[in-house]
Amino acid sequence: MNIPPAIRKVYQGAASRQQMFRMFDRHIQRPNRWEDNAAALYSGEWFEIGEAEHDYMFEILPPLWIRGSMFAMREFSTGQVTSVFFALRIDEQIRHFHGYCDLSDKASVETMRVAIIDRESRPVRAMTREERLEHIWSSTADQYRGYADDSSPTAGRDKRTIAFFCGQAGSTLRLLEDLTDHEIAAKLPVHLRYLPAQAAA
Repeated sequence: MNIPPAIRKVYQGAASRQQMFRMFDRHIQRPNRWEDNAAALYSGEWFEIGEAEHDYMFEILPPLWIRGSMFAMREFSTGQVTSVFFALRIDEQIRHFHGYCDLSDKASVETMRVAIIDRESRPVRAMTREERLEHIWSSTADQYRGYADDSSPTAGRDKRTIAFFCGQAGSTLRLLEDLTDHEIAAKLPVHLRYLPAQAAA
């Protein structure tokens, strides 16, 4: 299974409560879900939420710890990976975020905090190709996304797939990573299609 880069934004804009809960387990359909150690799959994922969602999660259970404007959930997702919630001042505005941090790495929470501030402090809204693909994966309903199975070529097995509609020909499964720029644009909501590349920010 592909191991994603260390820290990555997986949704553009602030997620609603329903979307937040869906993204807590974006990889629910992965092969061998109950057999593998998925720490590397989850660790480093982050996205923005609203203040109400942030406060709601704070009140669900007593936090594992509270450090200034951050708190960690007591329940671990996999291995030593747990949800950490941030209230960060960015451009004179308090914004709220959820991130998965591997607490076996003592620097992971601070590294995540710095990465979020750096990413969201840029003067121009922008998205990398990887962020576009992650947004598509996060916002696609479970029945239209999955993982390549044994019928797929060996090179594509266990990679993420997306159902792509081809008019009268119906739909076909495509590897997420193989989508063309045109196909990515077609899958994104209109307000995200024409954002500049992150390198231009």
